[in-house]
Amino acid sequence: MHLLFATSIVPDGALASGYEIANAAIIAALRRAGARVTVIGFIWPGKAAADPESTIVLGAVDVRTEDASALQKLAWVGKAMLSGLTFASAKLRAVSDAEALAAIERAGPFDGYVLNSVQFAGAFQKLFDERPSIFVAHNVEHLSARENAAAAPGIFQRLLFRREARLLESVEERLCRRARFVFTLAEEDRSALGVASDDRSAVLPLVTGATPPARNGRRKIECDAALIGTWTWQPNRIGLGWFLDKVVPHLRPDFRIRIAGSMPPDIASTHPGVAFVGRVPDAQAFIRGGAVIPLISTAGSGVQLKTIETFELGLPAVATSHALRGIDHRPVNCAVTDDPVAFAKALETAAADISDVDGSAFHRRQLKALDAAIRFGLEKLGPVMQEAFA
Repeated sequence: MHLLFATSIVPDGALASGYEIANAAIIAALRRAGARVTVIGFIWPGKAAADPESTIVLGAVDVRTEDASALQKLAWVGKAMLSGLTFASAKLRAVSDAEALAAIERAGPFDGYVLNSVQFAGAFQKLFDERPSIFVAHNVEHLSARENAAAAPGIFQRLLFRREARLLESVEERLCRRARFVFTLAEEDRSALGVASDDRSAVLPLVTGATPPARNGRRKIECDAALIGTWTWQPNRIGLGWFLDKVVPHLRPDFRIRIAGSMPPDIASTHPGVAFVGRVPDAQAFIRGGAVIPLISTAGSGVQLKTIETFELGLPAVATSHALRGIDHRPVNCAVTDDPVAFAKALETAAADISDVDGSAFHRRQLKALDAAIRFGLEKLGPVMQEAFA
């Protein structure tokens, strides 16, 4: 059984984002199920594929909007408008359909395709119709685009996000309709995509690695609360804005908050305990330095990988209900509230009486459910897969 895993950015081993962590977990699960997996997509400039023997690299691209010049952003917008593609998919049109197809044919034949999220599949819509496919919906992208439009500060951005939402809804509908099976990362996303039937879809519980994170002795607490993320991504930015504007003012002045990750230039806080520390060399070590972890998602779909990592590490947390989407089991040291005042109070309580737990049980539960869902979905691809599992 040979599957082509089509994704925007191929794994380079760095696992620098939640998207990359999710991809690594899904590819590993496919291989544990017995599939031979070849990955196709682009690579970050200056990086190399983690598994070159099983990877088709179409070229190097940097698709990060926050790092692009104004001229590059305008070029992407123009390309999207002229091509009728979404902004995200237009960035990936660095090669032609013919070039991509030739690369696929050199690595084939394939029994089926795994179309990983909408960006790559939306950029090369004509390439994957001749074989059965599984669609992996990391998010309900058109709903996220609508949320982004509502939160956008200017009319131009609102119009762009509204266009994205309209096009993404069409692409997602097509991918779901043509797929033999759909994987989502949160239960509510199945209904949002119109594939709630158990014969059409299943949720993939994720892990951050094949083994639970190591617990390296007693933690050294560096601050009361630690947050890390790509805050330039609009759904994350919306959550951070809620936290800084609604929650932080209710924290006592000496409550120490460290926020790591790429930050929009207009994000700020007047609270004396808030520090923006930028990128950190070791994300896990940084998180382990917080007495409590605020899980602050209020927008977007899919699953929050930072929630999963926090639970695998056994760290105390205070979460919004939205941050727990895609999570079936909540550890005892995680408080849940969507009320800003109660959220702040829960943070102060957790930081004053640190209560770590063993996160390995959560990891085992997630991994077992992930492998079962992958196996069930692969069987839907058709006779080749059913024979492989017989």
